[in-house]
Amino acid sequence: MFFDRARVTEHGPLGKVLATVVHRKFLLIGAVIAAVAGTALVFLYVRGADARAESRFDTVQVLRANAPIAVGESITAASQGGKLALANVPRDQVLPDAVTSIEGLAKQVALVPIYPGEQIVTAKFGSDAAPPSALQIPKGQMAMSVNLTDPARVAGFVNPGSQVAIFVNGTEKEGDAYTRLLLDRVTVIGVGSTTPVSTTTTDDAGQATTEALPRTLLTVAVDQEDAQRLLYAVTNGELAFALLTDGSTIAPGPAVTADNLF
Repeated sequence: MFFDRARVTEHGPLGKVLATVVHRKFLLIGAVIAAVAGTALVFLYVRGADARAESRFDTVQVLRANAPIAVGESITAASQGGKLALANVPRDQVLPDAVTSIEGLAKQVALVPIYPGEQIVTAKFGSDAAPPSALQIPKGQMAMSVNLTDPARVAGFVNPGSQVAIFVNGTEKEGDAYTRLLLDRVTVIGVGSTTPVSTTTTDDAGQATTEALPRTLLTVAVDQEDAQRLLYAVTNGELAFALLTDGSTIAPGPAVTADNLF
């Protein structure tokens, strides 16, 4: 039933007084309801803040790394090296498979790099970890290295990511020398260290000359067929790389010999 103020005031001054009293009563009830609702909201907020504070200060001790742990490093070695320590972690931040001791990880090694501050979890340890290769080998290919002199590797201008053509100097069964394109375009994925290698040549007069040439390992990405050709050429001939650009024109062709050199 709703209060109709206009209808009450039709009964004269008494009605007006009654209407005012009733109106004020409704305002008072509304104020009380608003106060109760506000108090309830404040209570719920404070209770939630208390719960959050309790969660923050309700900690659990778990093992954490305080120094980097490399791939392949055993949990035992990391512990003996002082790389692990118990630390207080808020309960709601503890990882599901975090551990408090290394007993369950005995003889296991890190499968991935572990950085300072990380919780020690069972998922990051296993019985064997093969360190990832630093070479970016394209899918379906393999890496193969060859040893070249400075001239044969374009005087040091060949770097990882370079595209090269590979030529081979060899000798036919009849003893005739030849030069021919072996692989038209391959990607260099690694350049190794340089070491000097002595070579001795003898002129027509029998005079021997020894020269020290720096040689560098270059690693290329090839498929199985090209790897076999490359290995055969390295064993039975001498290789030279030619640095390519996107606009370089290169195509297989007949070998160059003494008969067609000019």
